[in-house]
Amino acid sequence: QVQLHESGGGLVQAGGSLRLSCAYSGGTFTWPAMAWFRQVPGKEREFVAAMWVGATTIYADSVKGRLTISRDDNDTLYLQMSSLRPEDTAVYYCAAKSNNIPTRDPGTYDYWGPGTQVTVSS
Repeated sequence: QVQLHESGGGLVQAGGSLRLSCAYSGGTFTWPAMAWFRQVPGKEREFVAAMWVGATTIYADSVKGRLTISRDDNDTLYLQMSSLRPEDTAVYYCAAKSNNIPTRDPGTYDYWGPGTQVTVSS
């Protein structure tokens, strides 16, 4: 079965940077469509960014120019975060699909990591 595990979260001051990593293993696809989501208590899980075949990417409007999704050749997905704001504070989740069709809807993703906490202080 597909397994995902996020790392790299932590506490950072506003304006600072972090890089999140998502280790991927298992499943039929080496690189299905993958995405980052985030969630705060009491709110719905929010789309952040996705990447699919050909390194095509999509982003939420709120993070364009500040957060960048990327991947390497060793089944690791990244989220480079810069110019962080307190409103970026959330648990960040890595997600993957059983196909290579990217979407912004968390309900369409099949596999999830346990999440990593990002806290941006003001």
